[in-house]
Amino acid sequence: MNDKINNKEEFIENIREWVMLDSQMKIINEKTKKIRNRKSEINTKICDFAKNNNYHQKITISDGQLSFYEKKEYSPLTYGYVEKCLGELISDKKQVDYIIQYVKENRDIQVNWDIKRSYDKKLSLEN
Repeated sequence: MNDKINNKEEFIENIREWVMLDSQMKIINEKTKKIRNRKSEINTKICDFAKNNNYHQKITISDGQLSFYEKKEYSPLTYGYVEKCLGELISDKKQVDYIIQYVKENRDIQVNWDIKRSYDKKLSLEN
């Protein structure tokens, strides 16, 4: 596969293919979201039942096993959280502000070109 587009016709063909692939991905992502939401609903029901009935056995399924466990989920490491924690360790608010500002200003930044697709607004039935 050639990495460069050599002429306008090839450019246009690449645009068409990109739009087709983007449309396919949109459909797949919408289906995936519905499946993920349904799986999450069922997961909650199953886990609630297992927890309420003190069920810790493994369940054999066609291609392996299911087991129940308790997992810990950490909240995201945000600037607000870091600032709060620094405030608990460092009494001088100016120093805390300086550290947060320093961290924000010294992040690595990578700039790349990309394509953003926008959709035409659908006509309303009221118009």
